[in-house]
Amino acid sequence: MPASERQPNRLMTEAATLSERAALLVEQDILAGHLAPGSRLGIIDLVQRYEIGATPLREGLSRLMSRGLIVGIGQRGFRVADISREDLLDITTMRTAVEIEAIRLAIVNGDDAWEAGILSALHQMRRHIERTGDEFREGAEDFDRLHKGFHTALLAACGSKRLLAAHSDLYDQAYRYRRVMMRSVDSGKKFVRAHQLLADRIIARDIPGSQAMLTSHLRSTMDFVYPPGNES
Repeated sequence: MPASERQPNRLMTEAATLSERAALLVEQDILAGHLAPGSRLGIIDLVQRYEIGATPLREGLSRLMSRGLIVGIGQRGFRVADISREDLLDITTMRTAVEIEAIRLAIVNGDDAWEAGILSALHQMRRHIERTGDEFREGAEDFDRLHKGFHTALLAACGSKRLLAAHSDLYDQAYRYRRVMMRSVDSGKKFVRAHQLLADRIIARDIPGSQAMLTSHLRSTMDFVYPPGNES
């Protein structure tokens, strides 16, 4: 390939990498609560905050718009998406639709390695909670990775990259709400037990039972953050 063709390709790759990094940094600050719901995202402020150019920052913010973490405000730029009962209900409805189909496919297609992956992910999460006692929380990097890893392992054998990508995005979109719920979790044993029961039902290849239990599990965040009868 002529050098004149290689140079533009290299620059395009570098630009993509910068925009991906910008999206990741902003996403991390939104999920951690450093950028509050509804807060305005000024390009100049973000350039200084992350030391990334304005163009890749705008591209990174556009990526996050497609994932529902930020919204555009016309010619005025961007702001962090608000949190609300309606938003969590929408996330939960979509996540349930995606995951009950993904779990059905995973149970149909999953092999021994898939089952072992679930048990390994559960074991790692349990051991982390045993080491940290009842102080484990969403927002701790190790716990976040292990918790999401467990839920991803359940669906890993579904055979659909798009279902898994949708699960990952929706899981992250629910993160801000899940952090609220997790503040009240005072028993690591109960937390592990709930995930153990879910894993057992799925490994038993009980499709209707697994789908019902998974639906209830996903709904638990909604029921806690916005209890029925207290929806104002």
